[in-house]
Amino acid sequence: MSKLYPLRLTPVYKRYLWGGRRFETVLGRVLGPGNDYAESWEVSDHPAGPSAIESGPLAGCPLGDLVRDCGEELLGMHHPQPRFPLLLKYLDAQSRLSVQVHPDDEFARRMASGDPGKSEAWVVVDAKPGSVLWAGLAQSVDRATLREAVEQGNIDRYLHRCEARLGDCFFLPAGTVHALGEGLLVAEIQSPSDTTFRLYDWGRVDAEGRPRPLHIEQALAALRLPQGPVTPQQPNPIGPDGRHRLVECEKFVLDRWILSSPCALGGDDRCHTLTVLEGQAHVEGDASAEPLGRGRSMVLPAVVGTVRIAPLASDAVVLLDAFLP
Repeated sequence: MSKLYPLRLTPVYKRYLWGGRRFETVLGRVLGPGNDYAESWEVSDHPAGPSAIESGPLAGCPLGDLVRDCGEELLGMHHPQPRFPLLLKYLDAQSRLSVQVHPDDEFARRMASGDPGKSEAWVVVDAKPGSVLWAGLAQSVDRATLREAVEQGNIDRYLHRCEARLGDCFFLPAGTVHALGEGLLVAEIQSPSDTTFRLYDWGRVDAEGRPRPLHIEQALAALRLPQGPVTPQQPNPIGPDGRHRLVECEKFVLDRWILSSPCALGGDDRCHTLTVLEGQAHVEGDASAEPLGRGRSMVLPAVVGTVRIAPLASDAVVLLDAFLP
């Protein structure tokens, strides 16, 4: 019998100058002092922020150890993998993030950093009125024009600016220029990479008056051209059970479930990575006595098969389900 069960993981917090405290005020976490909690790495096997199992017999076990020692039971048809193949985060942007580009797999191989390329998707969890993000290019331009715009400090004239609304999903394949605006709290599912090239940082400086390093040449080289505007994904209904497909690409599939009654999830020889956006649910086989509530995440190992997930109140549960194609 397998020793694996539905796995909760302990979040790993990243503190940057653009962060805030909405992991506490919106997601109900308990944070320490400070107002710069920028990222919560929910499910990660990346060396920059590895997750450990939170509860049950495997409490304290690093996720990477399970990939190594129980890979087939954990990952099913997608075993073997060098590390857990997805990274799930929450991002709290109290001020805007830098304008960034992530490399594709080929570019990442040439860098020899150990990371793959990075594609990602954002789902808006909370948005202050008027919050925006930048994704893709508003018009056709070449790299020389963008380099000049960076030098002159007016690159935003070429970026596609989009008002972000609660529930919107934005898919950002590797090579897409993008920046998250202030006032947004998003869930992010991505390839297991921490490689980011900063193209522009809005003229920002740190407490000592120093600008953060930019990676202009790398960002321009990694940029995919031609590139147009990125607009919110159109959810595609998948069956009658409240499931909608948000993203389907070579790196991951992302579904959103809206549950007003129990559902069965898994049982397809895949590992599923879940996070709850609204409500509370009981997950069959969960080792924790607490319900899986808003902002909490879980990994369903392939070996556990079909798992029953039941809302705990009359209000619907909204959850994201990410898995490999």
